[in-house]
Amino acid sequence: MRYRRSDVIDRALLLLDAVGLPELSMRRLGADLGVQPSALYHHVPNKQTLLALMADELLARATWPEVAAWEEQVASICWTLDEVLLSWRDGAELAATAWSFGLGAQAPYDLLLTTLEEGGFGKLGPTAARTLLHYVYGHAVDEQTHRQAAAAGAIDAGQREDDFGTGLAMIIAGIQVVHAARS
Repeated sequence: MRYRRSDVIDRALLLLDAVGLPELSMRRLGADLGVQPSALYHHVPNKQTLLALMADELLARATWPEVAAWEEQVASICWTLDEVLLSWRDGAELAATAWSFGLGAQAPYDLLLTTLEEGGFGKLGPTAARTLLHYVYGHAVDEQTHRQAAAAGAIDAGQREDDFGTGLAMIIAGIQVVHAARS
């Protein structure tokens, strides 16, 4: 059977959810598709590109909110990103890695930056957008790591305080304060 690039990415996402990022290899993906690993290189030049395309696809499946006030829009984007990352096994690590390597996962940054620019933040916008992303990615990686360790019996699952919203509100308030001080 001949596969398209989108078929390879879709199957790679399913495999990611089944086995996790450490176990996802070109060899394993090829076996899952019933092809030699070398056949995958017709669709992607290397594993890093595959991972970036997977991150982009994961993010493209999100329904990104649109609200009027910049503060609400920024918060909605961050909440949506956190939810998307946590809905896929190792989704946070996948997207954060693609973003930090500059290979993909650009959509949330672009949405945040556009919102901040429209909110009048000018030169502060890129730093504010990156700060928000660092927070969301860090939170999601921490949460996924905790969930996986608890599922493996390595730690007691226990109740964790869900302080994502409080931390996000603090960052948004900080952005407002820095912007006001520079205006």
